[in-house]
Parts: sequence; structure tokens; C-alpha cells
Amino acid sequence: MGPSAPRTRGFASGRALRPSAKILPEHARGHNRSLVLQTLYAEGRQSRADIARSTGLTRVTISDLVAELMSEGLVIETGLSENVRPGKPSTLLDIDRTAFQIIGIDLSDYAEFRGALLDLGGNIQHRAQVSLAGSTGADATAKVVSLVETLVAAATAPVLGVGVGSPGIVDRDGMVLSAPNLGWHDEHLQRILSELFGLPVLVTNDANAAVLAEHSFGGADQDLMLVKIGHGVGSGLLLGGSLLFGSGFAAGEIGHVVVGIGDGAPCACGKTGCLETWLAAPRLEARLATADASGRDDILREAGNHLGLALAPVVGALNLAEVVLSGPVHLLDGALAEAAIDTLRNRTMAQIHGDLLLRMTTLGEDIVMRGAAVMVLSGQLGVA
Repeated sequence: MGPSAPRTRGFASGRALRPSAKILPEHARGHNRSLVLQTLYAEGRQSRADIARSTGLTRVTISDLVAELMSEGLVIETGLSENVRPGKPSTLLDIDRTAFQIIGIDLSDYAEFRGALLDLGGNIQHRAQVSLAGSTGADATAKVVSLVETLVAAATAPVLGVGVGSPGIVDRDGMVLSAPNLGWHDEHLQRILSELFGLPVLVTNDANAAVLAEHSFGGADQDLMLVKIGHGVGSGLLLGGSLLFGSGFAAGEIGHVVVGIGDGAPCACGKTGCLETWLAAPRLEARLATADASGRDDILREAGNHLGLALAPVVGALNLAEVVLSGPVHLLDGALAEAAIDTLRNRTMAQIHGDLLLRMTTLGEDIVMRGAAVMVLSGQLGVA
């Protein structure tokens, strides 16, 4: 028997990833269920009494919810506590992180689509990929379907849901409004996958997925901007524990901000000097391919300077403490990152932003797939 309420819940702007308090009676059961799961997910093995103390719920409510979660295979008993107080040792509970699997899909790379099966702890169990080979439009969609099909067939436990990180602008219903590099406009990707596979599916922008992963698995515990560099350039913003989407679902779309007034290359959007023309991985690789060692450093520093120009107003407006870069390490880590932080510090107030940290993600190329797992965990179980 699978988890109850299998419908997919999207990420509303302002909705925190993690439940933290009791709620109104009409919403109480689902919320309290998530509180129990979140407590176990974050703290590990707990007794029923421990969970009651952590959540503020009554022991009767906890017993009822735990019985339900155990019947669904989500929670298991793991043995007795080493009781330091008089009386009978308590039975400890934990989430069974192997009871279900999650499919995470990353569409951000310019060479291939990547996917993985993950357990409920966000650990990758199996990988698959399909070469993009320049596919766009319906051909690109067909490759996403093929990748999901491969992973569904490889699953060794019931699939809790499918999370997809896509480049471009994605609305709350998982429709890709615009992803020029993939030739998608108003592509109903979430609906297509859900109808084909009969599973809960969540589709969001790839940088949004990445910032969720950095928050949940990468140790980032403050307001955070993550810049994702791949086929294009985008960013995800997590403020107060909630994703920022913007009025047109395009918050963080910095790739087409012009930062090269009077210089720079023509962009696919029709303008000249967009950040993407300086920083997108295919363009950087092409420029570096014709340069010698000193020329390579100059190219990377120039790209980093333009990144700093684009980020300075955002950092200044939001008073961010941390900016994380995600993308090809050989391009980003080193001269490019150093130039970006130098430009940022030169263009913001030292008294306010002098401690700003700009760093590479700790999650490597798996970041979008692991962020896709966070989406499913939060959407289906209410935990992160």
C-alpha cells in the first residue's frame, strides 16, 4: 500500500519546504502527518514519546499517525532505546528510506539528459542517460519520455514520484513556457509524463531544483542564490525557506540580462551581450578551444567579471550571504569564480556585503537530480 494523497502538489511561492507547527483543524491530519515524517526524516530514530515532545502533538495522535504510516511501509520500528531512565525501554521508529524510490531527471546539460533512481534519503541508486544530439521540440520530449521509461523499468521499489528540472521558464503546473535551447514553448511536460506513467510528476526550472538540493543536502541554511550554468544560465532563489518564482515564473532568469553594453556576442533572444553569451558552457568551451593557457585565464576572468556585474544588484537588493555556482567545475572553479567575487565586492558596500561567500556547490553534477527528489519528497510526503 502506497502513501496516501497521491496527487501531486506543486511549489507555491511562499510555501516553506518543511512544516514546523500545528495548523487549523480542517487541515490538521495531513499537516500533522508531515510533522511526524519531518521529525523522523531530520532527526532519525525517535520513540513515539520523542515525536510527541518534538511536534507538540498528543501521544494518542502520534500513535494513530504512526500506525497509519507503518501500514503504508513509510515508517518502521528499529529496535529498543538504550533507556537511561527507569522503566521499560521505548521502541524506536524511523522512516524506511528504502521503501520507495524517486525518479530524478536533469535536462540542463547541453550534451545529454540525465536521470537517476534515488532512495528517500536522496541517495542515488541507479543512473541512466540519453544523448541529446541536438534534439529539440517533440524529439527532445520523446527523449525525456524514454529516459523516464528506462528508470521506471529499473526501479526495485515502488516509485513515489518523478521530479524533473528543466531549463527555461516553468509555471506552477509544470508547463515549460519557454526553453529556447530545447525548442519548447508551452510544452505540457508535467501533464505528458503524468498521463503516460500514471505517477505523480513535478516539473520545475533546473536552477530551482538545484537550489532545493543545496538547501536540503548541501549544507546551505541561509537565504541562498544558486547560479546554474549549462546549456544556458539561470538561477534559483530560496528566501526564508521558500522558492521565489516571480510574477511570471521567471525569478532568477538572469541569462538574458545584458551585461556587455557595446560588446559581447549576439544572443539567441535577439539582443547582444546577454550574460548567457559570456557564460553558457557551450559558448565558453568554444572560446577556450582556440586559446592558449594565458588566453584561457583571460577568457574565464572576463566571463567571471560579467557574472559579477549581473549578480551585484541582486546581492545588494536581497542582502544575500551566499551565492553558489553549479556547472562544469573546470570552467567555473578558479579564475572565473575569483573574478566574479572580486567584481561583486567592488560593486557592493563592504560594510554590508564584505562577508559574502561565493562557492561551488558541494553536490557536483547530481545537484538537479537530487533537487528533483526534494520536490517529490516535499510534494508527496511534506518533508525535506
